[in-house]
Amino acid sequence: MIEKKKKYKLSDFRYQLPKKFIAQKPKRKRDGAKMMVLNREDKSIKHKKFSDISEYFKKNDLLILNDTKVFPAKLYATKDRTDAKVEIFLLRELGDRLWEVLVKPARKVRIGNKLILSESLFCDVIDNTVSGGRVVRFEFDKGNFDNILDNLGHPPLPPYIERPIVPSDKERYQTVYAEKRGAVAAPIAGLHFTPQLLKNLKKKGVNIYYITLHIGLGTFKPVQVEDLNRHHMDSEYFEVSPSTAVAINEAKRKRRRIFAVGTSTVRALETVNVSGFQISPKKGWTNKFIHPPHDFKIVDGLITNFHQPESTLLMLTSAFGGYKFIKDAYSTAKKKNYRFLSYGDSMLIT
Repeated sequence: MIEKKKKYKLSDFRYQLPKKFIAQKPKRKRDGAKMMVLNREDKSIKHKKFSDISEYFKKNDLLILNDTKVFPAKLYATKDRTDAKVEIFLLRELGDRLWEVLVKPARKVRIGNKLILSESLFCDVIDNTVSGGRVVRFEFDKGNFDNILDNLGHPPLPPYIERPIVPSDKERYQTVYAEKRGAVAAPIAGLHFTPQLLKNLKKKGVNIYYITLHIGLGTFKPVQVEDLNRHHMDSEYFEVSPSTAVAINEAKRKRRRIFAVGTSTVRALETVNVSGFQISPKKGWTNKFIHPPHDFKIVDGLITNFHQPESTLLMLTSAFGGYKFIKDAYSTAKKKNYRFLSYGDSMLIT
């Protein structure tokens, strides 16, 4: 389904989001979140629980999940000689022990500084990046860097969660099916699934497959131009396996429904859509930016959360659900006290 070819601007995706709607912690049970169900055909809205999601699937439907795994990308250090406190946010590995990072406060961290994280771990600041970050080289005596990170690092919760990180965030800011390490932000639509829910869907005959897209901060990078065609997404690494591609192509041939969990999954599938309704297995980098109008070839249903104003995530959701329908749904969500953003409630668009 494709939106009428109106040219949308950044300001079209502006709405008021008072802090009271931003979820600061997850629900006690993963599947206890509210779920707003949107039907694009009759423009109906229903209010359910995420635990009811199996009702909307039937035998031979395809469910595609993003199996990326969030790593503990937030670290705390002190500068040598001054003992000033510095926050380090790992963005991407550039080579052996070499990382692109963000630092806070940035003005106090210069090339040549040494940042001390523990008795056995420090890093040297060796360069600046064009985006305002730093390039650092980690030094440690022994061990595996991933293991060191698991011990010292903290879950990279978004800045709009304005509370201290707690031990339970390590588990809850991660999907139960996370497998391939590499994301600095969780694929939040998948946080609601439990092992039992996935088991129930399989028992119903739903076929579950995975893609990988390592979500970076670029997904949440503010759009700063009114003309959306001038916005450039940061590249993120993705993989669509041969088995997933075969399953999707077969589902398309047999006119079976395909549901994507999260905007990251949609972006990966749209990236590898090479010929109409077929996809090819691929791995690489994508900077696919989807905003209305967009003609979706692969996905029939989308599971997502409620997103920030003017975000690329809201733009993709609006392209899929229809601009006006999504705008009305967000107004309804505030009236019904839905919880927004990463630890918030869910939306199913069919």
